[in-house]
Amino acid sequence: MLSIGLLGCGNIGHIIAEYQGNWKVVALYDKVHERACELALVSGGTPYENFEDFINAPFDLVVEAASVKAVKAYAETILLHEKHMVVMSVGALSDPLFRSQIIGIARRQKRKIHIPSGAITGLDNIKVGQIAPISRLLLRTTKNPASLGLPASERTLIFEGKANECIKEFPRNVNVSVALSLAAGREVDVELYVDPAVDRNIHEIIVEGVFGDIFIRVNNLPSPDNPATSYLAALSILSLLTNIEEPLVVGT
Repeated sequence: MLSIGLLGCGNIGHIIAEYQGNWKVVALYDKVHERACELALVSGGTPYENFEDFINAPFDLVVEAASVKAVKAYAETILLHEKHMVVMSVGALSDPLFRSQIIGIARRQKRKIHIPSGAITGLDNIKVGQIAPISRLLLRTTKNPASLGLPASERTLIFEGKANECIKEFPRNVNVSVALSLAAGREVDVELYVDPAVDRNIHEIIVEGVFGDIFIRVNNLPSPDNPATSYLAALSILSLLTNIEEPLVVGT
């Protein structure tokens, strides 16, 4: 059975710990120690008050469900301690220097950094862009203006440009665009809309290349216990963990 160290004990951490999968959460760490203690009662794992004790515990894989800041602070240490890693806060990898550094460490340590599909679908086929050039890659996201703290009485385009520019202005939109960029091996064009008529985050992905064209529309429901989290994003990490050691691999 796969043994997991859980870094971050919020909503997604709870979903992971409560799911009866083919893994076991044996160690937990959160900057708010009470959260780790609470989740330890659910998972049966050991809560650790400091990161050093956590990372030296006997488990195979760190599942990060904390923040971009946590990834940047701990990823190098995790890999140097010969743990594999699942990164939920993929926005941390928008920094090319940081991304290059941790990929280099993972390669030297013979460790894997896994990125779940998160709030979108289709990343496996979009990876063909690393083989056959993609001529167009567009992410069109529509959100309720309240989710971005913006006033709007009608559907309004508030950003149009490259993903790395969007990240600076709207960091909450970062994970989806970074995941797409990493999968395709090229920068993503982004259109960000606010619309008071929608109550969900809607992601439309348009891809064109020598293979043809792809259109994906994802209409996300929020996680039952945290409206700020896409339920699909939480489920995607359960899927990754369920299949991570399976001999039969479906998709690329």
